Amino acid sequence: MPSATSLVPTPSRSFSAEVLPIAIFLVFVAIPIVAPFAGGGYLLSFSARVMIFAVAAVALDLLVGYCGLISFGHAAFIGLGAYAVGILSAHGLSDAVISLPTAVAVAALYALLTGLVCMRTNGVYFIMITLAFGQMAFFTASSLALYGGDDGLTIAARNTVAGFALLKNEWTFYYVVLGCLLSCYLFCRALVASRFGRVVRGAKENPVRIAAMGFDVYRFQLAIYVIAGALAGVSGFLLANATEFVSPAYMSWQRSGELIVMVLLGGLGSLNGAIVGTAVYLLAEEWLSGFTEHWKVIFGPALVLVVLFARGGLIGLSTELMHGRRHG
Repeated sequence: MPSATSLVPTPSRSFSAEVLPIAIFLVFVAIPIVAPFAGGGYLLSFSARVMIFAVAAVALDLLVGYCGLISFGHAAFIGLGAYAVGILSAHGLSDAVISLPTAVAVAALYALLTGLVCMRTNGVYFIMITLAFGQMAFFTASSLALYGGDDGLTIAARNTVAGFALLKNEWTFYYVVLGCLLSCYLFCRALVASRFGRVVRGAKENPVRIAAMGFDVYRFQLAIYVIAGALAGVSGFLLANATEFVSPAYMSWQRSGELIVMVLLGGLGSLNGAIVGTAVYLLAEEWLSGFTEHWKVIFGPALVLVVLFARGGLIGLSTELMHGRRHG
């Protein structure tokens, strides 16, 4: 069967592809070591939050960056994963051996059921239908009076792991989150570089040609949608354990919009960029909110400048600057 390789070139072995991810994960590894001297537990919890949302952003980049499908309902999968943890805990099932697979399965199932419809649309119609499904999940969670409704649900304690309270230790929990981010990153990177990923990227550029080559574009894109939903479910599992609380706000359209901004900020079609964009966005939120509660009024114009003058996001801008220095 013909290959889609000719349609999409193999990514070059560049700085952003090889050195940057190593640097990113080395920084995350080092943070617990320097935390006692700079911020203590706050730095540790903030960095864990960055990594939790980076998992969801990396998953979203599979859709937006590599498929060209802008989803405004991605936060629904985070919320479903978080609610799976919260509801199981409310019924006395608080072991990660049960709650993590359940969170992933629930998010993946919802992605499959909604994706069967969403993937038959494109462009603005895809955006609107993912928004509709996301809001449907949001209002469903808000109506669950048994599990807190609008007020959310407090989780008694973090999940145990095979009966051991490993996640109660902040350092252990931090490295578990880091391990999940690294695993998701490596999985997505292998997926994008595989034959499957080349077909998906080819379908973004020319779906008609890919279909003519014998590939079912609908099935490939549906598979990516389900994978992205499942990975966001992992993010929801981690978020519920980090905060020991779940809320319908986790799956609001505003949160989906924030995830899109994170991906845009770092650079579309760059898994490294999704992580960098998440870190920059949350750092900007933390810093600017110290000046005013209307911090987005300041952040908005800055994002517009990035979109206008750095089409490849922060990763693309840094690559261009390095290239310019080499040839300057």
